Amino acid sequence: MSTEVDAVVVGSGPNGMAAAVTLARAGLSVEVYEAQPTIGGGARTLDLGLAPGVTHDICSAVHPLAIASPFFVDFDLRARGLEFTTPEISYAQPLDGKPAALAFHDLEKTVDHLGAAGPEWRRFFAPLLDRVDDAIWLSLGDKRSVPETLRDLPGIANVVKFGLRLLSQASPAWNIPLSHESSQALFTGVAAHAIGGLPAMGTAATATMLSTVAHAGGWPSPIGGSQSIIDYLVADLEAHGGTVHTDARIDHVSDMPAARAYLLDTSALNAAQIFSGLIPSHVDKALRSFKHGNAAAKVDFVLNGPVPWSDPDVGRAGTIHIGGSRAQMAAAEAQVMSGRMPADPVCLVSDPTVFDPSREVNGLRPLWTYAHVPFDCPLDPTEYITRQLERFAPGFRDRIVAHNAIPASEMAGHNQNYIGGDIATGIVSFYRMMARPRTSWDNYSLGVPGAYLCSAATPPAPGVHGMNGWFAARRALKSRFGITEAPSLAPGD
Repeated sequence: MSTEVDAVVVGSGPNGMAAAVTLARAGLSVEVYEAQPTIGGGARTLDLGLAPGVTHDICSAVHPLAIASPFFVDFDLRARGLEFTTPEISYAQPLDGKPAALAFHDLEKTVDHLGAAGPEWRRFFAPLLDRVDDAIWLSLGDKRSVPETLRDLPGIANVVKFGLRLLSQASPAWNIPLSHESSQALFTGVAAHAIGGLPAMGTAATATMLSTVAHAGGWPSPIGGSQSIIDYLVADLEAHGGTVHTDARIDHVSDMPAARAYLLDTSALNAAQIFSGLIPSHVDKALRSFKHGNAAAKVDFVLNGPVPWSDPDVGRAGTIHIGGSRAQMAAAEAQVMSGRMPADPVCLVSDPTVFDPSREVNGLRPLWTYAHVPFDCPLDPTEYITRQLERFAPGFRDRIVAHNAIPASEMAGHNQNYIGGDIATGIVSFYRMMARPRTSWDNYSLGVPGAYLCSAATPPAPGVHGMNGWFAARRALKSRFGITEAPSLAPGD
């Protein structure tokens, strides 16, 4: 091993960088090691060589939690100069033969748009917007402590409100509180982000939280692409003395400098491999057996114009969920869970040029798409996604200039955490939100003094919110360095 540092972080995704920034701001020497030639993990923007100057968000694209999560609220990307664009329509759900269901940033506009379904949508979400931070903390907490915001009577009441709504959408009776096709489909498209059973606790929790945020801060995207988020984190790390090394794959702890703390923004399996022979056998077994979730397969398109949606309002949304009705999406996700490729998979789509004209170059624009597929599926997703887009946007094929497809079985090639296309770094179920990646009071500890897991394989859940890294870093500060007060993340500090 080389010269000792205070802390080593493996992986430069949002959680790894959140951990690194937190540690560096506490006055520690920090080094980050990234296996890829570019930094960012699940928040990278690259030129894939499909069209000169056209860049693509190769993992995440839309970031409601980059302004709403407690970590990013404190870090305050906007105050640092990062500009976000927040669409008037947070997300859209195209429907066969009828107008799409739209979720506006403004709740009352959504209610008006949904017509007969509007009152039930208001009844579901309006009570959660009274204190939206409660819903965010409930969803993004470490699942082991009670946040300050939830300790008073209004906070407890909001926990009950959130829990009742979650339970209603996690049971076979989920069609009672949302009884209209448009509201059902609109909610279910968000639930499908978790790529799991419908209905189920994990998917219902995802939809309840993200839909609430959509009517509060909205679902914004950073101007220039996801990479901008990482660039600001790296700049802050370097300003506080930290260093990032790229093309630096870590296979074992012996590949790293001696350090007092190691934080791994990796899969549970990779963490076990890195500390192979050093961690207790029961921890090693639990990490290696942490079940993978279902998968996503990615296609980045270059288009010569906007997507020709049958309902033009769909083109005003920042995110589009494609899958049709609630029943159709539930059936498609059930096939994925059983290991079968659905003919009409659930797809996520975003056209960044609609809100960020700088993404269009010489009349060409990127289109970001995912399809939900079985774990480790080797199939090229291009035709599946194209057919689904043609279903709601006839003539889409004629807009395609180039594309780059990554089957689920190859997703780990550009992000080592995405084994088999599992972009959540482990199954997302209600139990596995609590016991993630193993049943333990401290889900971040690897059972070795100073060794922590800080990736999406830990609580609270996947997403570009930095909370996993922040929680792990705060534990490291306390147990390894005797620093009990979390450092300020504010710009200028």
